[in-house]
Amino acid sequence: MEKKVFLLSILISASCVFLLSGCNDKSKVYAENDPVFKNMDTTVKPGDDFFKYANGAWLKKNPIPAAYPSWGIGNVVDEELRDRLKKINLEAEKADAAKGTNTQKIGDFYYSGMDTVSIEKQGLDPLKPEIARLEAVKDITGLVDEFAHFQTIGVETPISAGVGQDAKNSDKNLLQLYQGGIGLPNRDYYFNTDAHSVTIRTDYQKTHLPIVFKLAGLSGGEALAATQKVYSLEQFLADSSRKLEDLRDPYHNYNKMPLAGLRKLTPAIDWQRAFEEMDYKNVDTVIVGQPEYYRALNKALSQYTIADWKNYLLKNLVTAFGSCLSKPFDQENFRFYGTVLSGSQEQLPRWKRVIDNENDLMGEVLGQLFVKEYFPEKTKKRYVDLVEAMRTSFKEHIEKLDWMSEQTKQKAYYKLSKVMPKVGYPDHWKDFSSLTIEKGPYCMNVMRANNYWHHFDANKLGKPVDRTEWDITPQTYNAYYNPSNNEIVLPAAQFLVPGVKDEDMDDAVVYGYAAASTIGHEMTHGFDDEGRQFDAKGNLKGWWLPQDSVKFTQRTQMLVDQFNTYSIYGLHVNGKATLGENIADLGGIVIGLDAFKKTEQYKGGKPINGLTPMQRFFLGYALGWLGQDRKEALSSQILTNEHSPGFMRVNGPFTDVPEFYDAFHIKKGDKMWLDPDKRVKIW
Repeated sequence: MEKKVFLLSILISASCVFLLSGCNDKSKVYAENDPVFKNMDTTVKPGDDFFKYANGAWLKKNPIPAAYPSWGIGNVVDEELRDRLKKINLEAEKADAAKGTNTQKIGDFYYSGMDTVSIEKQGLDPLKPEIARLEAVKDITGLVDEFAHFQTIGVETPISAGVGQDAKNSDKNLLQLYQGGIGLPNRDYYFNTDAHSVTIRTDYQKTHLPIVFKLAGLSGGEALAATQKVYSLEQFLADSSRKLEDLRDPYHNYNKMPLAGLRKLTPAIDWQRAFEEMDYKNVDTVIVGQPEYYRALNKALSQYTIADWKNYLLKNLVTAFGSCLSKPFDQENFRFYGTVLSGSQEQLPRWKRVIDNENDLMGEVLGQLFVKEYFPEKTKKRYVDLVEAMRTSFKEHIEKLDWMSEQTKQKAYYKLSKVMPKVGYPDHWKDFSSLTIEKGPYCMNVMRANNYWHHFDANKLGKPVDRTEWDITPQTYNAYYNPSNNEIVLPAAQFLVPGVKDEDMDDAVVYGYAAASTIGHEMTHGFDDEGRQFDAKGNLKGWWLPQDSVKFTQRTQMLVDQFNTYSIYGLHVNGKATLGENIADLGGIVIGLDAFKKTEQYKGGKPINGLTPMQRFFLGYALGWLGQDRKEALSSQILTNEHSPGFMRVNGPFTDVPEFYDAFHIKKGDKMWLDPDKRVKIW
């Protein structure tokens, strides 16, 4: 979903926030700290730019700090999270804990990342065993061995393999192969002619790659020659890679074949040998997402020399661990990926970067400490109750649809009833006992953690799907829908608002901020253009009558056309690539709105700080997207991400909601006005 969700110094107590009844008068409580009123810029007409009307005052007071590509409410909360995790790390570092305990691993990981004296002294030394192994490669067999080995330690190779649920048999895990292998964010950067893409591509070829190769030990002339060949190789692979919107078709990206079929597709690769090297045991069937990419890879293995491929892998190795090495490597990594691609002007302090890395690699270790202190069982129940209120509202929406047949409706009810909510934190935590963490080198701790996750993934092959597993940590401000499990996953950090206690937030804000933009959004993903193709058990299987699919597609095409008209910095939003998220945004809003209409606050109609309950609902939704982005970051998002920019995810769907027009007296002639016949209504 990639929603900016927010965590703060969390004091969760019994509150009225998630009750379906109203709360006491909030006017006095909100005198100085109304979570929506204080952010408003009333010099902007709500009908011209609602995002700026709702959030403009905050945006003016909170420019983007130099170290960030964007800055919003989620970043403010993230600062709080890092401070708390730093305290946990410092305590663990001093604890002298027994080897193998979570406390030892946390403390030693942090120590290794902060030991800059050793890191600077070591330079490239931690990677020299890997470089020596790479230098020994003599032929394609050895090269593919390196592809397989590098994957086990977290280095990009042209083989992107992983274990996942079979889309057509969701109880079974299968090995799956997808396109990959390129150094720029996606294939379009190699071919697009817009200014942003040209700038990135030019820097990558003229500056970044030569620097990386020189740091890796090549002479000036060797670095330039390697750059030319490696860029050509990546461009060759990119040319046979699918575009962002084409990766969203689950049928087109499902190509199941026996191992013999994979050998026929790519005869140059000994797949059985490669899979064994990657710890994928007894593979007899694979799902290939993009066969044309692997045909191109097979051709590239003979079209480019072994020396070219070795330089390609050398670059990928140094890139993968550059941020863990000495300053020259770390600074170039940041210069290209942080500044050129995203616009950040300076790096975060080192302690923050180490904690972010630790959170990515050992998040559930930290998560266990997090929820114990900040997320009691009674709070979890509130979120579960709100999920059920949204499920009820969604069912009522389906009942009222005039374009869906009764037969398809019955199956939609059933799928909705089987959506499994995972709220707060896992019932069972992952076992990190096999992960070895030492006081250094830092680079080796990261490599071992990457290897742990690879084998964790490989160990699923041939085993039943664990539907209790979480792919996100409790302290993550995000959420997701998994179509193969038909589940919505909502971490503990998901619904919290900085600076306001739970008991002080009125239902209107919560239903906009949490129920609509998170719970309803994720539920709707089960019924968007991609999710609707999976049945109640999570299998890729048609359950719609053909005429219903036609009517659905007609309505969603209106949303594609609507978002295709939006642009910024000369780049147009890709309405087809962002369709799933746009459907989920609109669905979450209208479902959350009708759920809110059942509350006592809505029925009472009493204003707070001059804002009606309905106005506060829409402002609460906009609060979830409070933030701003640098030009580079926003341009990269439009080209590489299936999510529209945050401000468009407020203004765009609101123009399709009749209650929005009524709440803010939007009139024809206002910039956000859409004629009624052009407003999209799906769910």
